[in-house]
Amino acid sequence: MKRNLLSVASLLFGTLFLFMGNGLQGILLPMRGNLEGYATTTLGLLGTSWAAGFVIGCLVAPKLVRRVGHVRAFSGFIAIIAIIALVSGIIIHPVWWVLLRAVTGFATAGTSMIIESWLNERATNESRGAIFSLYIAITLFGVVAGQMMIPLEDVRTPVLFMICGIFYCIAMLPTTLSTAASPQPLKAVKLDLPALYRNSPVSCLGILLVGIANGAYGTLGAVFGAGSGLSDTSIAIMMSATIFAGALMQLPAGRLSDRIDRRHVLAAMSAIAAIAGLLLAILQPSSPYFIIGLVVLYGAVANTLYPIAVAHANDYASAEDFVKVSGGLLLLYGIGTIIGPTIGGPVMSMISPHALFLVTAVAHVLITAYAIIRSRMRAAVPVGDRDAFTTIPTATSQTLTPESMSLADRGTGKTPETGDPALKYS
Repeated sequence: MKRNLLSVASLLFGTLFLFMGNGLQGILLPMRGNLEGYATTTLGLLGTSWAAGFVIGCLVAPKLVRRVGHVRAFSGFIAIIAIIALVSGIIIHPVWWVLLRAVTGFATAGTSMIIESWLNERATNESRGAIFSLYIAITLFGVVAGQMMIPLEDVRTPVLFMICGIFYCIAMLPTTLSTAASPQPLKAVKLDLPALYRNSPVSCLGILLVGIANGAYGTLGAVFGAGSGLSDTSIAIMMSATIFAGALMQLPAGRLSDRIDRRHVLAAMSAIAAIAGLLLAILQPSSPYFIIGLVVLYGAVANTLYPIAVAHANDYASAEDFVKVSGGLLLLYGIGTIIGPTIGGPVMSMISPHALFLVTAVAHVLITAYAIIRSRMRAAVPVGDRDAFTTIPTATSQTLTPESMSLADRGTGKTPETGDPALKYS
């Protein structure tokens, strides 16, 4: 185990800096754009274009990597991301930012798929689960560490954009200097919505709605914080604390869903997220402590929904199909993150910054209602036949690709015959 972890140490080191750059750039652009007076609708399009580029990258990047090789593709993708980060600090223009953000999303998908395929190649059956968990932890820490760079420098200067570029260049070094053999070609990804829905209607619709809510908050949360009067430091703390709260809440929520119907847990967590969102939207608090407290409560429950929905879908899928199911749901989540900021921006412009949580509340109410309805139409899988819950922080699922699903160690002993054959994903 120790030897296997050491073999991927340099790759994980590069991954840390890649996600530090992602975390910093993701919060820096909307904050700087807000100071420049850009419309909230335009700021929402930053998230829309990034998510669209990321989804397209998941579908197209495997062909590019097969053509030029892993190392060249990886270097090219990160070089593009670094150049765009630096250019964004020089050219302060909303149209250019939106267009370049799509390219960044595309290149990020490519780099993530290459990293995940490399990790998968190095992992053994004994180390796969540990490597996946370590990878998730590093991506989570990287995103938070990047966000916490915001208080170190004035957002109005190009310095933070330069720091992004430095992080990306450091991320490139371990792979480009490595003498290790390239992994197998990336797998082609397909999104079969009818099959996903037949397998688990709750997971299919629920993850789309989770993507809408999380995409809206992930892109526009910093804009909400600025509109609520929070300082740059408080905004960084709010965004980072939300991620940590969600990560800490996942294990108890997941264990609960292993014991009772996962749809009931989805309904309960979504209902709490909806209540927290409605309190923020209706009360429009001005106290930083009250705002951050409610947002952290929101994040703690909202960030448990994605992995529980994935586990529920895998409960009904045959053991050999979980990669296809999980990968398809991940792409569906990406589609939701395209929709969320597109809706959230105009709603905030028309009503107020607090109206961001009206968008998330509607999504969570719909999840609650549909999960309850479906729980009365279809029996839950017996506890002994369920897929094991795997923690996947939602902050990182926005940069995970279907390739990462091959890394997850299911360890359930579930057989392909589990569940109704008519409901299998095929």
